[in-house]
Amino acid sequence: MAAKDYVPIPCPSHPTVSISKVIRAALEEDAGDRGDVTTIATIPEDTQATATFTAKSDGVLAGLGVADEVLAAVDPTVKAEWRARDGDRVVPGQVLGVLHGSARAILVAERVMLNFMQRMSGIATATAAMVSALDGLKTRVLETRKTVPGLRLLDKWAVLIGGGSNHRMGLFDMMMIKDNHIAAAGGIRPAVKRAEEWIRQQGLAGSLTIEVETSTLEEVDDVAAMLRAAKAAKEGGEAAKEGDAAAAPPLGMFVSRVMLDNMAKKDASKEGGVDVSLLAEAVARLGDLAETEASGNVTLSTLRTIAATGVSFVSVGALTHSVSALDISLNIQTQ
Repeated sequence: MAAKDYVPIPCPSHPTVSISKVIRAALEEDAGDRGDVTTIATIPEDTQATATFTAKSDGVLAGLGVADEVLAAVDPTVKAEWRARDGDRVVPGQVLGVLHGSARAILVAERVMLNFMQRMSGIATATAAMVSALDGLKTRVLETRKTVPGLRLLDKWAVLIGGGSNHRMGLFDMMMIKDNHIAAAGGIRPAVKRAEEWIRQQGLAGSLTIEVETSTLEEVDDVAAMLRAAKAAKEGGEAAKEGDAAAAPPLGMFVSRVMLDNMAKKDASKEGGVDVSLLAEAVARLGDLAETEASGNVTLSTLRTIAATGVSFVSVGALTHSVSALDISLNIQTQ
């Protein structure tokens, strides 16, 4: 997608999914095997129109680049004149953009454009609120893989537009050893050992890192011990060379982040309505050995209290799985 000044945040990359594929699927879903029968039947083919996008509620705008691509797929002769940018705060009644061109094409593209723009703007709005709540702190907001199947690329793009950061895109770009992996592997250490052996076998050292989920201080201490041994080996040059079976490298060489799952406990008597004593202790025990990520019981009201523990990231599934779409209208006038 070509750079445009009203689309300042580029779409994240994915090795097998593209915006064009997502848009094509959406248009095919809408058109079925006959196309827009209402528009074909009621609107003369040569009718030209102007259509205006208007914000109906407060929020952060996102999805203009996707809207452009929808138009290009339906009818590249329809021109869009955008009067706002992705990431702008918009208010009710604000004109966001105007379309000029074939009335038929605008009507075919209308709902797909609005569906993408409204959902992405809702995600960007929720993300921006959380980022604002962290003003002055170093903690960053992440989304999760709790996205609408097929729309992950757009959901994660919207998080970036709202000022957040992206977690891993999928199962392929970061190892995440979660509780079920740990249970099936027989413990944290066997899971980490096999993961790191696989990374070396595949020649992915340096390009694929590991996150380990923990839910107790005992698990945190176990991971911290691995990380300290790995750090000492790196600093002391003790890591085994490839093929040197006599000096196997310590565990934790590729662990870059530790998830602290549900360590923030709901407690109405505490600041922000959450008890973060366990989380704070876990962060302190890990120190600078790895990045830390808090997950669970994260809301706009608890976020700052959780972040004040010094955790590196806070991941929020609600950004994408419970999004409220931003209300945007498109009104058409024929010429």
